Amino acid sequence: MCQVKVPMRFKRSSEGLRLFSLAGEVAIALLVFSSIGCRKPSATVTLTFLDPEGFLDLGEQRRISDAALKEFTRETGILVNHLPGPEDNGEDFRLARDLLQKGASTPDVYGVDTIWSGALSQYLVDLQPFFASQLPSMDPELIASYIVQGKLVAMPYHPNVGVLYYRTDLLRKYGYSAPPRTWDELEQMAVRIQNGERARGQKDFWGFVWPGNVSESVASDTTELDAGEGGGTTIDADGRISVNNPNVIRAWKREGHWVGWISSPDVLSYSDWDASNAFWISGEAAFTRGWSDYFERHPPGEPFRQQAGVTSVPAGKGARVSLLGGYALAVSRSSAHLPEAIKLIAFLTRRGTQLRAANPGLEPPIQLEFHEVPQLLVKMYPWAGKPGEQLGGTLVSRPSAVAGAKYDAVSRAYVQAVRSVLTRRSTAPEAAAGLEKELVRITGFEPTHR
Repeated sequence: MCQVKVPMRFKRSSEGLRLFSLAGEVAIALLVFSSIGCRKPSATVTLTFLDPEGFLDLGEQRRISDAALKEFTRETGILVNHLPGPEDNGEDFRLARDLLQKGASTPDVYGVDTIWSGALSQYLVDLQPFFASQLPSMDPELIASYIVQGKLVAMPYHPNVGVLYYRTDLLRKYGYSAPPRTWDELEQMAVRIQNGERARGQKDFWGFVWPGNVSESVASDTTELDAGEGGGTTIDADGRISVNNPNVIRAWKREGHWVGWISSPDVLSYSDWDASNAFWISGEAAFTRGWSDYFERHPPGEPFRQQAGVTSVPAGKGARVSLLGGYALAVSRSSAHLPEAIKLIAFLTRRGTQLRAANPGLEPPIQLEFHEVPQLLVKMYPWAGKPGEQLGGTLVSRPSAVAGAKYDAVSRAYVQAVRSVLTRRSTAPEAAAGLEKELVRITGFEPTHR
């Protein structure tokens, strides 16, 4: 019987492929799979799986449930000790890093956030040889986030992307037939709706709410703005620092201008959940930036779920882009049960694919309007797209893979620079120039100017 520890429920916000096939790696993979196929694992083998998502209410399509792990045990004879990670994402990362650095033999399998891949890569098994047949059919932008120095350090399992949520009833009330495709359009809509609702007595109504506190949320939202303006992703894939350029400066000026205009000054203290509550529970905003897994993990009884829609993050001067988030599955290099750990990852990724294939018309748990959503979501959930509809946003990643173990310092410096603009302690050009110097010091990379 599958051994599972049931944790308390908690809430979380949540983020080009090159294949390197070395003969030695393939030989190792064949040896592992042949050993899996030639013997039934001993019933005494127990894998420990540290799961950052725990038992979040993500719905049957996504949750790693007790039932799924029992099915795995029936199929393989391998037991699984399913442990939830801490509630805080930073604590999750530190726990995983400390265990891996110490060479702990357990946990065997780790849930890995998108932004952890570079920092943890040296402690994780290269999964590429074991999943070579699956990789060509997967989204290259998705896989690329987990390729570090030629190693596939984790297999994507629960991808999550940034989206824009909007009030369908308010857009129609003020004469709009579709949500905004650009930030200019969003600003125009937000101002009109905000003024109209306030004139009707809703004095605390705002056009657009988003998380602006001192956290990774700022890095998420502003990276989308930077890329959507054509300004790059702070450190591009080639290792060049691309933050001090006119497009990034324009993005930061735009974001800073929102505060006190279409966004409450309180957004500077908002977490993801604060912004979410203002939109979904209080109904005090026309738009909010959020994550795509919202429609799977929130209860159906929320006040404004019937009047909401989801679309891609708007574009600036460039294209529409959505930040990649979510979790993947990785194996510790110190695990004593490599064949069994590979077996678990193969089972879970296969099961997720089978569930989606068996239910192509499955409706989301809460009623939402879907309009030009990110392309990855249409691939995952066919009902999210409409025939002939304009394509939604493509994926963009934070520079965690290229920054490696230095990403935490890179992210902190980036958030501090952006926050200095949002709080009007510095101008956007000053903050971008200062950040460029700080990132050169942290990483040793050279800057590039657009």
